[in-house]
Amino acid sequence: MMRFSRYGGNPNIGVFAVANEDLAFVAHDAVDDFVDGIAHTLGVEVIRTTVADSFVVGSLVAMNSNGAIVSGMIGDRELEVIKAKIPVATISDKLNAAGNNILVNDNGAIVNPEVDKRTLKEIEDILGVECVKSTIADINTVGSVCRVTNKGAAVNPDATEADIKLIKDVLKVEAMKVTVNHGCRFISPGVLANSKGALVGDLTTPIEMGKIEDALVLY
Repeated sequence: MMRFSRYGGNPNIGVFAVANEDLAFVAHDAVDDFVDGIAHTLGVEVIRTTVADSFVVGSLVAMNSNGAIVSGMIGDRELEVIKAKIPVATISDKLNAAGNNILVNDNGAIVNPEVDKRTLKEIEDILGVECVKSTIADINTVGSVCRVTNKGAAVNPDATEADIKLIKDVLKVEAMKVTVNHGCRFISPGVLANSKGALVGDLTTPIEMGKIEDALVLY
């Protein structure tokens, strides 16, 4: 299942929400239509929250079915909201926008190459998967340039063949080059997905939507 979506007039919906197979965290001020669209399309429970008093939940949280990694700037009450639903760890690394710096599914994770060894081990432990440091499309913030599920990966058009092979080897899915929101090459901000469905920013063209559907194997 796929549908168009928008958060507060902004088509970059993936900045404001993060999802796994069963659960989604979304910006605390999200309207009911946005929340209901995620719940229905992805088949998940949706929890409103903030992270570090910010609504950019998708940028600050990386999550698979095993656990979540969140920015070390998160407040105690915010952390309890997430901890009540899924095992969670905070990272104190300067690269603490976890959603931007970690590309993860239930099979593996690719992480910003500038993340230190201690943080990499913390990420591996809570997400329960092998973590490999790399760029994608020569960009360090790997979580922002792709959207991956347990079935497929929609990736930046500048990804190399080596990048696509890395995704297949580490995340165990095939990758396809796409754009979103009428030509945007950063995929994650415009797409929120799991293996059951996807929401895309409402500037996405029908051709782009079809390619994203193919990339994430939603048929």
